[in-house]
Amino acid sequence: MTKRIILGGVAALIAGGLVALNLSPLGRIYLPAGTGIVAKQVCSQTFVAGLDPDHAKTIYIDPLLGAAAGLISHDLDREAGEVRASVFGLFWQQRAVWRDGLGCTLVHGGHDFDRELSVPLTQDFIPLELDTAHRDANFDTAALDTVIAAAFDAPGEGFRNTLGVAVLHQGRLVAEHYAPGASRETRFHGWSMTKSAVTTLAGMLEQDGLIDTEAHGQVPALSAVDPAYEDVTIEDLLRMSGGFAIAELNDGFDPNSDMLMTRSDMPLFAATRERLHGPGEHWQYMSGNTIMATDALQRQLGDSLPEQVRALRARLFEPLGIHSAIMEPDETGHFQGSSYLYATAHDWARLAQLYLDDGVVGERRLLPEDWTERVSTPTEGSNGLYGMGFWLPEDYVNLPEGTYMMRGFQSQLGIIMPNEDLVVVRFGATNGGPSGSYDLAAGVAAALVNAGNPHDQDM
Repeated sequence: MTKRIILGGVAALIAGGLVALNLSPLGRIYLPAGTGIVAKQVCSQTFVAGLDPDHAKTIYIDPLLGAAAGLISHDLDREAGEVRASVFGLFWQQRAVWRDGLGCTLVHGGHDFDRELSVPLTQDFIPLELDTAHRDANFDTAALDTVIAAAFDAPGEGFRNTLGVAVLHQGRLVAEHYAPGASRETRFHGWSMTKSAVTTLAGMLEQDGLIDTEAHGQVPALSAVDPAYEDVTIEDLLRMSGGFAIAELNDGFDPNSDMLMTRSDMPLFAATRERLHGPGEHWQYMSGNTIMATDALQRQLGDSLPEQVRALRARLFEPLGIHSAIMEPDETGHFQGSSYLYATAHDWARLAQLYLDDGVVGERRLLPEDWTERVSTPTEGSNGLYGMGFWLPEDYVNLPEGTYMMRGFQSQLGIIMPNEDLVVVRFGATNGGPSGSYDLAAGVAAALVNAGNPHDQDM
């Protein structure tokens, strides 16, 4: 009898401890965020990027988990297109599901998620041709080769984890290099480079008269919560000046981790956070801002997710020759416009090239005439580092004047150098150390020996 009482007491203590743990930030956000990032990233890196899942987990995910990496296991089901992750194989389970043309989505359950929905890409990726004649006429090729090789890990190092680099000059591919296991066909995860793509979509919609990024009342997610929030503009959100408590600390406990890894409706989560500042009063980098802006833009593309995906491709990607891009949605079908765009290095470079071409493709203007200036103008309060969906470099000592960039977590970079007519894109998984990407861009610019700008020549 005494033994039963003791065992019962132990069981009650364990159960009580689990309940308390589940209700704590550790159990409510941190551990689900850990299993969520494992499920989501293994799924996307396998089925969308096409990388080896074990290698991708080793370089992209495990360094973020630290000691928790040993607690989290996962199961990859290639036939079903799913990845499940959990702690000790039992607790805080998360499930990511791949759908053709939509990528991977964390499915938390209890929502109308259509597992069978697909929106396949209708055209294969079209690679750029390496223009060796243009390269040799405009670059010190030995210097160019040296600086690109230096962007990758030396034997035995393994801390940069650079996977791919591509360079455009005057819109021509002049260099590219990939680590073993990656290639020009690999769809690289841009992380927050996605914000620059969403900002580009905003410019295109504004050019067509469908939105006014500076007008009030154009963010439905906020208007639905409180009419007083209609004073927040799309531009406020793209500039990270929305004023809501969606802090992004990348520590697994922050609201951004909660939003990305545990929430089915990300715009709703962001819009219902506490308002701390009026629009434009306070700059703080927070992905939830872009999530709400993306929702406003997505509603201009159609009434259903398949319509919106096709319209996104037709409006943003296809005019640029981009056919590899996949922007993943959340469980409720909202584009995850802060972080989840995948595309090849060539196609990311094509997006950056649009800005060197002042928003014009052929004879067609896709972006407003002042758009490149607006995105590269520093936002008040950002210490001169952030424009509108694009970053400005901290150090102009080595980078050419006028440089601005798309930038994402783990050193994803699309560096735009207007005065040199150069684009340098770099992808990989750098954690806890320098990626050398600024040195890469500066070295490419330094290798340029014939720096004529074709736009000046045409005038």
